[in-house]
Amino acid sequence: MPAIARHLMILGRVQGVFYRNWTVETARSLGLTGWVRNRMDGSVEALVQGNADAVARFITLAQDGPPAAKVARIEAMDVPVEALNSFEKKPTA
Repeated sequence: MPAIARHLMILGRVQGVFYRNWTVETARSLGLTGWVRNRMDGSVEALVQGNADAVARFITLAQDGPPAAKVARIEAMDVPVEALNSFEKKPTA
């Protein structure tokens, strides 16, 4: 099955609640590659890519995130798959 990629903007109470660490752990457990970072506007941005079922499962789980998070909404956009080998946390943008 070919890989797919989604660029996500996660909005709500998602900074200061371990959302990025949760994202890395969850994405890796699903076999996804990509990255996650905080944005200066208080949102979290991520690129998730891999098997379509795993990407869909990640997005479903991301609606809740870690226990202290309060996700208002997730904006997802199809993007080209990048040549990435892992899932990492990037600096704030």
